[in-house]
Amino acid sequence: MKNKFKNFNKEDFFTKVNLHIHSTFSDGRENFKELIKQAEALNLKCYSITDHNTLQGYKTIQNKPENLVVGVEFDCYMDFNLPHILGYGVDIYNPELNKLTSPFKKGKLEVPKRIISSRNPKKVIEAIHNAGGIAVLAHPCCYWCLSLDRFVKKLISYGLDGIEVYYPYDRITRVVKFHSRQTVVKIADKYNLIKTGGQDQHYSLINGRN
Repeated sequence: MKNKFKNFNKEDFFTKVNLHIHSTFSDGRENFKELIKQAEALNLKCYSITDHNTLQGYKTIQNKPENLVVGVEFDCYMDFNLPHILGYGVDIYNPELNKLTSPFKKGKLEVPKRIISSRNPKKVIEAIHNAGGIAVLAHPCCYWCLSLDRFVKKLISYGLDGIEVYYPYDRITRVVKFHSRQTVVKIADKYNLIKTGGQDQHYSLINGRN
């Protein structure tokens, strides 16, 4: 998985690769299976549906497309921040990982409920690794901290593998952005982190609306 992601470049993440999509199994507006149809129609060479705190969508499909990477986004809490940790390539039936998922719809959908049930990032990263996956920090510019470098370094000490470099901040978070894309790139290069990206899509992949 690491080598697969390392082969993608900036242009790929804005055209043929989307590793951050949400379905109705969490706070998205499109059906899980419909998103797969749309991704295939767009001829995406790699994509991942990363619902909040659940892997249920993947358990509803029998034949996973080869270019669909299993993914999940966990809400965590660390140092007065609420980092989101993306897990890619995980075993959807891994017991340790499934213990961290939310059995309740509100724990996947409603932001207040997700915040209340935020998880320990160290345990999340360990569970992702034990489930055969890689752990990536989502939308790093959104976290309030004086030093994003120190913040990421702490997550690296827990085993963080990558960081989401390519993200549509201008479209999604017009106000809540505390750090620059350039800072994220420098941190990724400094610590040799895998660079990933995605649209954080909550609506149709076809019409481009978030």
